[in-house]
This record gives sequence, structure tokens and C-alpha cells, in this order.
Amino acid sequence: MNIEKEMEALTVELVNIASVNGTEGEVRMAEAVESKLRSFSYFQHHPELIWSKQVENDHLGRKSVFALLRGKGGHSNKTIILHSHTDTVPTDDYGQLEAYAVQPYELMEKLKEVELPSGVEDDLHSGDWLFGRGSVDMKSGLAAQLWTIQYFCEHPHELDGNLLFMTNPIEETTHGGIIDALTELERLQTEEHLDFVTAINSDFVGPLFSGDHSRYIYLGSVGKLLPSFYIKGSETHVGQMFEGLNPNLITSELVRRIDHQTILADEEHGEIPQPPSVLKAKDLKPSYNVQTPLASFVYFNYFVHGMSPDRVMEQLKGITEEAFQQVINDLNHQYRLFCDRTDFNFQPLPWESKVLTYEQLYQSVYDLYGEKVNEHLNQVVKKNEESDLREIGARIVEELLYMQGGIEPVVVIFFAPPFVPHNYVKGETNNEKKIIDNLQEITNGFDDDFPIKYFFPSLTDSSYLALDDSDEEIIGLEKNFPEMDKLYPVPIDKIRTLNIPAINIGTWGKDAHKMTERVYKPYTFNTLPLFIKRFCKKMIY
Repeated sequence: MNIEKEMEALTVELVNIASVNGTEGEVRMAEAVESKLRSFSYFQHHPELIWSKQVENDHLGRKSVFALLRGKGGHSNKTIILHSHTDTVPTDDYGQLEAYAVQPYELMEKLKEVELPSGVEDDLHSGDWLFGRGSVDMKSGLAAQLWTIQYFCEHPHELDGNLLFMTNPIEETTHGGIIDALTELERLQTEEHLDFVTAINSDFVGPLFSGDHSRYIYLGSVGKLLPSFYIKGSETHVGQMFEGLNPNLITSELVRRIDHQTILADEEHGEIPQPPSVLKAKDLKPSYNVQTPLASFVYFNYFVHGMSPDRVMEQLKGITEEAFQQVINDLNHQYRLFCDRTDFNFQPLPWESKVLTYEQLYQSVYDLYGEKVNEHLNQVVKKNEESDLREIGARIVEELLYMQGGIEPVVVIFFAPPFVPHNYVKGETNNEKKIIDNLQEITNGFDDDFPIKYFFPSLTDSSYLALDDSDEEIIGLEKNFPEMDKLYPVPIDKIRTLNIPAINIGTWGKDAHKMTERVYKPYTFNTLPLFIKRFCKKMIY
């Protein structure tokens, strides 16, 4: 078999294993990967160099799989990590074709019977694309890394150093797999004296605009914050609606001013991530009646390249103050119009814009109650431990407002899980310069266009291998992140100790997380594994 056929067969084999995030399929996927690794000749002679680590306190027993290949070209401790994730997003978006979502060949036949956009239809009939959930995100990338490991298992003398294969679960939601695996990487760094010179992720890469065919290589990872807003209004009967302040009005104005607002997008090295996007907006009224809601809750995805949490908080607090005041102005305008039409006497409404950061709210309550506040918040977390992590943050804010005792409308801004660090290879050390130089040299050996950019534009586990935020910036985050040490404990010290330069040399395809997800075979099943192989040889030979 040639490399393209090997890669396609392996990718299809992996896609066939449904491994939707949050299901037992993630466990089956890890077991299948471990079994595949154990079939390689090198590991048949060294079975002790394959092992797994179960994610701590995981109710499904999900696990990360590791395999250490020691090269025989020398005695170097230099080690490259090949890392990937095994989970996918759900398949319900396939609708009536869901049964075929992880059966690429059957799915492609069924898609021929469906009306598709012209570009998708052209790809489907070209023979150059493989469709299916996980085909591009990122089981073809996992296949490329398995192929690379297998190659060096058969040619260990070409490697003066080591390859550490690592694949993790829980990437598509909270990155729980890689965070848990940091303990194992730290152990290998300390006990086995492995010198991690770089980590290669092979997550999906695709066109950044219509007609884009570049195979981007990324020197780092975008960061992510989840700014959240608890909005307390003033309830009233709908028959006296101007006597209250509906928090949904403020929620709507915040969404209008933040969602898709490109001016808010961070910028570093001339690269701009996607602007903020609303991920959830709702009021907190539990059931129907004719009383207006007392409170609402909204949070946004917020990508960052270099902007600190404090700067994001400052920016959003200013926007919120303006949004709150705009709602008050609009309400006064509408009330004046209503009074004019009904011959009522107009009096300005009593509302005033009040916006607090979580740090401000917490400190005001702590000044009243001291350590009793922390004891109470511990109980709130325990009582709601089965709830969505973001909802727990909202309930903590709700409890603090209750303890504070104020009755006036207020918006409280806080950060909720997950926190995804940003990082990139800067070329400041000899090792980082070598990474960049080798990437540039290897790209010249292929016909494809390989622009090298700084920040992988989608979320990736690579974010947790190095940290560019300063200690001061992390402290600023923690002050506005309710119970971060319990709800989303990120091992900052471990990440700083590891400090692994992480790059992405990924699969190429289209429509990740859509029912038309597909991977481009000529590049992904040929060029990609050869590129990774050459880079590994140049870095540790």
C-alpha cells in the first residue's frame, strides 16, 4: 500500500469509531488507538512504553494514551510531542443521515441524493474529499501522527531523540484531557529527563476566506475568555410595565453592542481573531406568569491574542455602562410617548446605570461578612456541583447580590469557564529559532503554499502547553473569576514549568462541525505526514 491508501484506510477506521464528546465512545476511541500502537513492531518489543492515564474524577473513565518512541540515532533526550484529541462534536446535525455520520463511504453515497450547495457538491463528486464527522477535526490528523510514529518505529535509527505520542479526550468542550495530562508530562520531564523541544498538533486547517487554498502553519494558539453578565432588573406586573426594568432589554442591548463587533477583536502581529460571539442569552425566570423577569444571564466567546483579562474587563465594563444608560434613555423616551398618548403626567423613571465587576461585588460583601462569605460560596458550589459550570458562576453572583442587600438594578460582569491561554513561538531562544527556521526550510520542499502565522484561529489543546500571560494578568483573571480554583482549576505552575513551544501542522479541509465536514485527501493523506516526518528528523537528528 502507498501512503495515501494507508492514510485513508486509517482515517476511515478512526472515523468509524463514534467518539462524541461526553459519551463512552471517547473511551472506546482511546482503547482503539492504544491497540493500534501496540500493533507496531517497536512497541511489541517495548510494550512498557505504551500506557494510558485516566482523567481524574471523570465519570466516564475517559483517558489519555501515551507512547514513547526512543530513537536509536543517538542518545539525546530531545523529545517532540505529537499530540491530538480523540473526541468529536455530536452528530445530530446530520438529521436523517445521522446513522451514516461516521461511515464516510456510505455517507458520501447518501449525500449524492441530497441537495447541497454547489461548492460542496463539486467536492463530493471530485473524488478528492472524504466526508464524515471527525474526518477533518481531527481524526485524519490523528492518523497522520500514528503514521509518523509507525514510520519511526520501523526506522528508529533516523531519529536522534524521542517522540512522545499523546492523544487526549475532552477537547471539544473544556480541554479536560490535556489539563489532566499535564501531570504526566511533568513527570516525564522530571523522572525521564525528557527535553520537550516542541509539540506538534495536527488539528484542522482550512480556508480563511472564499477561494483560499493556503495550508497554514501556526506558531501558537489563540486564547479565550468567557465574559459573563448577570443582569438584575426590577420586576413588575405587565399591566404596569413602566414601573419595572426588564433585564432582557439590557441583555439585548449588550448582544447588539458586543456580538460580531469586529472593532472589539484583539490584534497582535497584524493578526486578528474572530470578534466576540454570544453563546447563550436567557432570562432566569423559571416558569410562565405575567410578572417580568427579575434577572437575566448572557455570556460571550471572546478570543484574545495578547489582551489581558483586566483590559477585556475594562473594555466590557465601559460598553455595559453605555448599554445600561441607553436602555434607560430609551425607556424614558417610550414612557414619555406613552404619557403623551394617554394624557398621563410624565415623570422620569428612577433607574440609574450601575455596573460592577465581580471583584468589586465580592470585595463589598467580604467587607460586610469576612470569611463567612467564602464559607457560604463553598456551599453554593457544592450544592450546585451537578450544574453547568457557567450557571454556577451566575448563582454565586446571585448569592453575593442577595448578601449585599441592595434592591436596585445592577449588572455584574465576571469570567466563567473555560479559560484558554494564548501562546506562540516567538523565536527568542535558540530552540524557538530552530523551530521557525526548520519550518521555513521544509516548506520550500513542497509545492503547496505554507504561510506561517502566529495564532491558530480555533481553540486547541496546545493552549495549555505554554503560557504567555504574566503572573499579574493571571491574578487579574482570578479576581474576576468566581471560585476559579474549584470550577476551572488551570495548573498555571505546571504549564510554566513545562513551557513547551507548541505549533500546529494540520489537516486541510472544510466545514468542521458541520454535516458537510470533509478532509482534502491529496494534501492530508500525503503531504501532511511527510511534512511532519521531515520536521521531526530536522528537529532531533
